[in-house]
Amino acid sequence: MTEFAVIQTGGKQYKVKAGDEIKIEKILGDHKEGDKIVFDKVLLVDNGSDTTIGTPYISAAKVTATITKIGRLPKIDVIKYKQKSKYFKKNGHRQPYFQVKIEGLK
Repeated sequence: MTEFAVIQTGGKQYKVKAGDEIKIEKILGDHKEGDKIVFDKVLLVDNGSDTTIGTPYISAAKVTATITKIGRLPKIDVIKYKQKSKYFKKNGHRQPYFQVKIEGLK
């Protein structure tokens, strides 16, 4: 059994292990591809023999990652329409994301 952790970022929770590539919400600040990121909001760590659960976070645990890609998801059309009243609005939205590769768990 491999070691894994559950981290929280961008209002979402992700189950990660070393070597995983995940897409997460954009992180505030000036970041570029190749930067190192440390996730300190670790909710759970399991190393195969015992499990540590945080209340709400584990203070000693950290997950390190590298940004491999910064991009935007495909366009989503947001349409508002009311029949019989000539009300129609159409907007497009592309959500930014970071693709990160998990380097290790500490």
